[in-house]
Amino acid sequence: MDILIQGVLVALLAIFFIFQLVPLLARQNKLNKFSQADDLPVLDIPISVIVSARNEAKNLKTLVPNLLQQLYPQFELVIVNDCSIDESKWVLEDLQAQYPSLKIVTVTESRNYKTGKKFAVTMGIKAAKYDCLLFTDADCIPASENWISRMALHFLDPENQIVLGYSPYYKTGGFLNSIIRFETIKTAINYFSAALKGNAYMGVGRNLAYRKALFFDNKGFASHMHIMSGDDDLFINETATKYNTAIELHPDSFVYSEPKSSVLAWFRQKRRHMGAGKFYKARHKRMLGADALTGLLFYVSFFMCLAFQYAAYIAIGLFIIRWLCQVLVYRKQFKRLEGRDLRWFLPFYDLVYYLYLNVFGLIGMFTKSMRWK
Repeated sequence: MDILIQGVLVALLAIFFIFQLVPLLARQNKLNKFSQADDLPVLDIPISVIVSARNEAKNLKTLVPNLLQQLYPQFELVIVNDCSIDESKWVLEDLQAQYPSLKIVTVTESRNYKTGKKFAVTMGIKAAKYDCLLFTDADCIPASENWISRMALHFLDPENQIVLGYSPYYKTGGFLNSIIRFETIKTAINYFSAALKGNAYMGVGRNLAYRKALFFDNKGFASHMHIMSGDDDLFINETATKYNTAIELHPDSFVYSEPKSSVLAWFRQKRRHMGAGKFYKARHKRMLGADALTGLLFYVSFFMCLAFQYAAYIAIGLFIIRWLCQVLVYRKQFKRLEGRDLRWFLPFYDLVYYLYLNVFGLIGMFTKSMRWK
């Protein structure tokens, strides 16, 4: 009986091992071959930069001057003051006095209809005068003055309707910050590599661009306006095709953001994000669900195998093989995506990642978020 149990556990571990290794080598490894030139051509593509801000008075004082200093020949900045109850109105009026080109759109709260970020973003898109739209959030700062140029570069190809950018979190120290940064990098590896394989399924609104025509041709957020989150990932999941999506990974294109500093704030954010995942296309839910579940079950079966002498040898061998493959694949990617320090603790963070991915996945499946921030 003992031999039978060990055989079953080893067989299960091997199955989960294969399910984890195949995407790593076949899909995620493709990202290592992706490269971009440092040269920037002279661009004449007009861009509308849109920021939806709710109660972001402090951040707007930093963001607006920063964005208006971008080295780009023709762009406008549209700030949507989304039902703010702080000093945002007066801050924006002062900024507009200093920068007359700043365009302000004000959304007021309705007693009969609770608005979310999608409504504010829609108002910003309607107010934008250019077809190419670039989005970020009020608590973000571009890595360089060439952020717009790097993202706009892809619109030189008329087939490109969507450009997926990267938004790392600042390194502040502590366990929570490390987990947030690790999850951000793993998520980015997944959606960038999927896009390179012609199967784009999400983007991040902190650094995302698409054409206004794409937005209106697909009736905007109409199909998921009732869901508080998903102005970025659900829209991309709905509209991305094999041919219309590009990715941008030059360091000058990064947009940095402040991470959550408390577990409660992080919990709310993750619950909101995971709540949108259940509305993805079926093939994307299967792909992401298989990765999350087999990742967790790999560790569960691994620890169970350690309780048996012979099964433990095989389990440790498979664990080391998977870990070495991750190191080889992720070595360049973690360096590029601002997570070089996290590579040394990869097995630990990877275990925690799959634990909370499944926990938040279940929470998101059975709960509904009523707030967008």
